[in-house]
Amino acid sequence: MLSERRLEVLRAIVQDYVGTEEPVGSKALTERHALGVSPATVRNDMAVLEEEGYIQQPHTSAGRVPTDKGYRLFVDRLTSVKPLSGAERRAIGNFLDGAVDLDDVVARTVRLLAQLTRQVAIVQYPSLTRSTVRHVELLALAPARIMLVLITDTGRVEQRLVDAPAPVGETVLADLRARLNSRVVGRRFSDVPPLVQELPEGFEPDDRPSVQVVLATLLETLVEETEERIMLGGTANLTRFGHDFPLTIRPVLEALEEQVVLLKLLGEAKDSGVTVRIGHENFHEGLNSTSVVSVGYGSGDEAVAKLGVVGPTRMDYPGTMGAVRAVARYVGQILAES
Repeated sequence: MLSERRLEVLRAIVQDYVGTEEPVGSKALTERHALGVSPATVRNDMAVLEEEGYIQQPHTSAGRVPTDKGYRLFVDRLTSVKPLSGAERRAIGNFLDGAVDLDDVVARTVRLLAQLTRQVAIVQYPSLTRSTVRHVELLALAPARIMLVLITDTGRVEQRLVDAPAPVGETVLADLRARLNSRVVGRRFSDVPPLVQELPEGFEPDDRPSVQVVLATLLETLVEETEERIMLGGTANLTRFGHDFPLTIRPVLEALEEQVVLLKLLGEAKDSGVTVRIGHENFHEGLNSTSVVSVGYGSGDEAVAKLGVVGPTRMDYPGTMGAVRAVARYVGQILAES
């Protein structure tokens, strides 16, 4: 374990390198930070930090920069994340409050995160598997054609066209709508199938085939993997950090194009609390020069999806973690009120 003093030296190196983009020397550290020790002691502490793999010397520079291991210790020992200013909090609230539906909420969240952190923002749509049914609507489009609309507690709307084997009267449709909602509203998707299994038996024999087709469409909608949707924004921000990527930015961009990679990245986030993956902790080789800061968001105590940002390892971790956490909290509030 590092002594508190050496940890303080590491913190100072991380802060200076993130702020200046220049390797940090012992002379600069003693001038900029009140470390309370001589430059010789700082040089000795830096030698120990380098020996233990927390900092390294890039090329022939006299200064040192943090390694993935150094950033990890810095993040693990953070006593607090940087709170947003009152103006920033108000701006988040005003921007997200103007959203008209779930697609708009996700699109605004991506833009907001990218602007606040100046990184690449990733937002996952609320997962259907973690959602509950708010309402099922059945609309007659033609005598034998029905529009099924499934609305979730997170404001997500799924629409399906149903071609019934025979014309369905408005009375039967209204009856089915009422019976469906009385059984499934407020229920988890996984709980729905057994609740509607016997519904057709309550209808006249001639109407049962049409009722069964409607129910089959509803159940298909509940189990489809449509929840795995992600929105990405702010990719152009990476061009600001060209020198942070040792060879080329291309592997990062290629990784960000893969939906499966993004889903796995966010999947590593905890439901509560901010998760930080640094450099080689990321499973995808193309992202070994980046850090991923992510968190779960939801309309209640449980997260229904994840959001986060991707940027270079030379990142303002306290500020980024604070922004990601704050935005997730606001999105959760919006979903709860929607």
